[in-house]
Amino acid sequence: MTVLTGNVLTPQGFVDGEITFGSDGRISQISGNPVEEVSVRNSHKPCIIPGFVDLHVHGGGGRDIMEGGDALRQVTHVHAQHGTTSLLATTMTAPEQDLQFAFAAMKATQFEAGAPCARVLGVHLEGPYINHGKLGAQPDFARTVREKELLQLHERFPIRLITLAPEVPGNMEAIDALCRAGFRVQIGHTLGTYEQGVLALEHGASGFTHLFNAMTGLHHRAPGMVGVALAHAQYAEIIPDLTHVHPGAIRVALRSIPGLFCVTDSTAAAGMPDGSYLLGRHTVTKCLGGVRLADGTLAGSTLTMDQAFRNLVLEIGLTIAEASQRVSTHAADYLGATDRGRLVVGAWGDAVLMDQKFKLKNVYVEGKSIDH
Repeated sequence: MTVLTGNVLTPQGFVDGEITFGSDGRISQISGNPVEEVSVRNSHKPCIIPGFVDLHVHGGGGRDIMEGGDALRQVTHVHAQHGTTSLLATTMTAPEQDLQFAFAAMKATQFEAGAPCARVLGVHLEGPYINHGKLGAQPDFARTVREKELLQLHERFPIRLITLAPEVPGNMEAIDALCRAGFRVQIGHTLGTYEQGVLALEHGASGFTHLFNAMTGLHHRAPGMVGVALAHAQYAEIIPDLTHVHPGAIRVALRSIPGLFCVTDSTAAAGMPDGSYLLGRHTVTKCLGGVRLADGTLAGSTLTMDQAFRNLVLEIGLTIAEASQRVSTHAADYLGATDRGRLVVGAWGDAVLMDQKFKLKNVYVEGKSIDH
């Protein structure tokens, strides 16, 4: 049993008190007196908020998910150090043999009980079923949905989320079957029109991959995929590193999309010094706080979720509670992981402790400190 004392953020607001993690790693008790956020910000007690949930992680600590080997272990360890307690390992658009290799490595990775790593909730398959005309930083191995390939990958390691371009011939029709099979389908890396986006939502697509990036933009006579998201979406990803998306556009999305949630889209360069790193079959360069291909195209990010949280609070102006929803609760809800992303009795003991300046003091994954 572990007991933490401080200002604990519950779905009903902050309490000045205690949160207890049972021997099973779940929250067994929360007690204390209600306290206003202004008091929390002025308190010297730690601020205890839900662990971060990141549904778009390519790498970190110099390792890329597509490398195979022990890359997944290193990536999850690095992100846990920045407050991420659960994540989706995210693959790149690649030939089938590359994907099979990466999935086999993920299946072979074993995590001992209490490992100081973020929990892997499955895979985000970002491509290969995207539009080759809107690759962004994805290698050009785009293709239409292939059911046999997809199911073989899923048998190796569970796919939870699929990014696709609905305008690619055959993909629109595939959305229905994918959703019936239990996959979440997101629209991304797309040249589709507003009308095609609306149709994709009607077929069952439920989110948008890194909103504003690698999709048709908003114009008042051609609203594009951005227009679909702002007008109709319940959920969408956004990268709040303040480079991929202007703060003003982030504010627009926050007012428009109830379940907007943050992702890092982090690469091997996250947590590393400037230099060259792998991103699938690409070599990317980290410099000036960003990651780019040789032609200057943004290629994922170096963002970590603790910095995403600070950006939301200190730059965008959200309250602690609102920012927490965007980096934890909404993503968990979107994935159906209702025992993560919130501090309630019965949920997993995933928690982040921060000081007054929102710097990490400790991280707990399923009731255990990553520093134990």
